[in-house]
Amino acid sequence: MKFLDQAKIYLRSGDGGDGVVAFRRERFIEYGGPDGGDGGKGGDIIFEAVQNLNTLIDFRYVQHFRARKGGNGSGSDRTGAGSEDVVIKVPIGTQIMDDDQETMLADLDVPGKRITLLRGGDGGHGNAKFKSSTNRAPRRADKGWPGEERWVWLRLKLIADVGLVGLPNAGKSTLLAASSAARPKIADYPFTTLHPQLGVVRLNATEEFVIADIPGLIEGAHEGAGLGDRFLGHVERCAVLLHLIDGAAGDVVKAWRMVREELAAYGGGLADKPELIGLNKSDSMTPRETSARRAALAKASGRPVMVMSGVTGEGVPEVLRALQNAVNEERRGKAA
Repeated sequence: MKFLDQAKIYLRSGDGGDGVVAFRRERFIEYGGPDGGDGGKGGDIIFEAVQNLNTLIDFRYVQHFRARKGGNGSGSDRTGAGSEDVVIKVPIGTQIMDDDQETMLADLDVPGKRITLLRGGDGGHGNAKFKSSTNRAPRRADKGWPGEERWVWLRLKLIADVGLVGLPNAGKSTLLAASSAARPKIADYPFTTLHPQLGVVRLNATEEFVIADIPGLIEGAHEGAGLGDRFLGHVERCAVLLHLIDGAAGDVVKAWRMVREELAAYGGGLADKPELIGLNKSDSMTPRETSARRAALAKASGRPVMVMSGVTGEGVPEVLRALQNAVNEERRGKAA
């Protein structure tokens, strides 16, 4: 299944049904009178977050959603039938944005959450509503109220506890494959990862967290270089970021600063999130290189640096435990 995290769709709720002009005329009934019924309500446009979806690919083939008009009223004070609502099912973590792509209309971040985005029009009154002591035979009936319409953008932001960030070929996909059941594509060339990947890391029977791997960042990503920084939206909801740095590539401090600058340029609070730094590919460095680069990185970042290797598994359990502790702390804070 192809991953798609943005889609533009057109929505229109149903118009209300029309009221009618009708009079009661029956044999052997002395007094007749107006009995035109009201129109029925038009259908609403409703969004619902469901668990069995993880992409917006369905909206590439269907972009227009219209609810039906309510039924017209009829004689004998019969109200028109209300139209069925149109329920659009989207993945958990989907944000509904206005056509300007800046104004957020709804955030469906909880399973089963529903939002009525467009309300259907109310039905018009039949002439029975207008009868009075001075107007015993009204010949007025209202048209149904029109529904609403608008273009919206759907933007999917994956729900994950930990986000993997770093330059291309830093070993993010290798770590994801080594620590979870996910099987992302792994190769030795930049931008192997083209779409975000999710994996569930289980440390024991009671502790687990979801980890998200996104395509690598390069200098100028916020200006569109490489694959850009649009995929950073998938780690906005994470409790902690794991910043992987290729220790065998050379200047680790420059690599760390480059990614930090891109996080700050993107915004969304990513630069302020808790960050765990992992000096990866220790199997490709000598002990002396490992010690020197770890010390330089710790001095530049002001944070502890954990040495690890996604290939051999060295240091990976310690990194996963540190991530789980950070996630547990975040969960306790939300519960409080």
